[in-house]
Amino acid sequence: MNIGIILAAGEGTRMKSRHPKVLHEISGKPLLSYVLDAAQNADISRNVVIVGHGKDEVVEKISGENIIFEEQPVHQGTPYGTGYAVMQGISHVADEDNVIVLCGDTPLITSTTLTELMEYHDSQNNNATVLTTELADPTGYGRIVRKDEGSLEEIVEHKDASPAQRGIKEINSGIYCFSGKELKIGLKGIDNDNSQNEYYLTDVISVLVQGGYKVGAFLIEDSTQIHGINSRVQLAQADDIIRERINTGHMENGVTLINPKDTYIEPKVRIGKDTIVYPGAVLEGETVIGEDCIIRGTTRIVDSVIGNGVSIESTLIEKSKVDDGCKIGPYAHLRPDSDLGKNVKIGNFVEIKKSTLGDNSKASHLSYVGDALVGSGVNIGCGVVFVNYDGEKKYKSIIGDNAFIGSNSNLVAPVRVEDWGYVAAGSTITENVGEGELSIARARQVNKAGWVEKKGLKKHK
Repeated sequence: MNIGIILAAGEGTRMKSRHPKVLHEISGKPLLSYVLDAAQNADISRNVVIVGHGKDEVVEKISGENIIFEEQPVHQGTPYGTGYAVMQGISHVADEDNVIVLCGDTPLITSTTLTELMEYHDSQNNNATVLTTELADPTGYGRIVRKDEGSLEEIVEHKDASPAQRGIKEINSGIYCFSGKELKIGLKGIDNDNSQNEYYLTDVISVLVQGGYKVGAFLIEDSTQIHGINSRVQLAQADDIIRERINTGHMENGVTLINPKDTYIEPKVRIGKDTIVYPGAVLEGETVIGEDCIIRGTTRIVDSVIGNGVSIESTLIEKSKVDDGCKIGPYAHLRPDSDLGKNVKIGNFVEIKKSTLGDNSKASHLSYVGDALVGSGVNIGCGVVFVNYDGEKKYKSIIGDNAFIGSNSNLVAPVRVEDWGYVAAGSTITENVGEGELSIARARQVNKAGWVEKKGLKKHK
């Protein structure tokens, strides 16, 4: 079995945050979740997450199958270090397991790399394998010193390296693959007799090399994958890389992004081919967008399903469904549980909330539709308000097919307008409107001649 031990106990003081470092987000997803997803997609069957600082918040935020949390004790005199952290998860490791040690703040690692690391570890019959990469400037990293045949001789920390060793470009990533039995042997062989009074995982490598065990190093070309997040600046840099990966994937699958660098798409979003996304769009959560859509302006879509051939401009859509051929915006707002049928038009400054609109209906401008069931072919005029709230409870309005709601009308729920019912402009409807009826609910207009002059309000030049 492949077991992951993920180190997520660090405080992350350079983040200057109340929250654990591993819960800071990239593209709407915590750093730790990226690492867990990479591990699970690499067929790592069980992941043991070592938590410490902010453990309750981490456990509350992170969920998933086959995830086990182990706490790194925190009290006066407790020895720390990566080796000590791994010790907290060793009870979940069998001798025959492969153990992948990962860092919870390295969100750029991919499942492909982890799979290749384990395959290399097995194919070489290694007892331990270090994931490595080469950096143009390796300052601060532990250097990989290899034996003549290519196996690993030692990891030398930068401060301890000789001038010749500092010239080595290959560095330790902090990610390892161990055979379970040998990991246990190595952990038993290390101590904290150093200036930091810590147990180091790199010392496990030294114990195994000195004990004659086979230790290898697996070199990857993409050095960005091992970048850890220790500051807000590094968080932003990693965000750029993740968004580039996401956006490139969509473009390779037939989506046009006019300016990928100015388009925000979260990892779970799906987009159909031949859809065009203009700069400024924000697509979040588990949003699904169909084919041949056009998304313009400052549009934000959250956890919603958009059909094919939909045109959206500068609109906020939350947890809603939009069927094929709809035209929405600019400056519209679909609040949660809005459900639009085919070829619906929602225009300027229209707000829809917890309502269903049937095929070919339209609300072109300046209207509020809340808690309503609207049929097909309905026209909702300018300034119409569905009055759904009496201060204590919310009520529903039902509008039949082919009804016409005139401009500046109020529908005071609960109320029904049957099929082909017409509401005259400026009406306040408090009673049902029957099929084919015209309802006029407004005071009769009265014009009083000479009223201004009688009041003395007329201004003379």
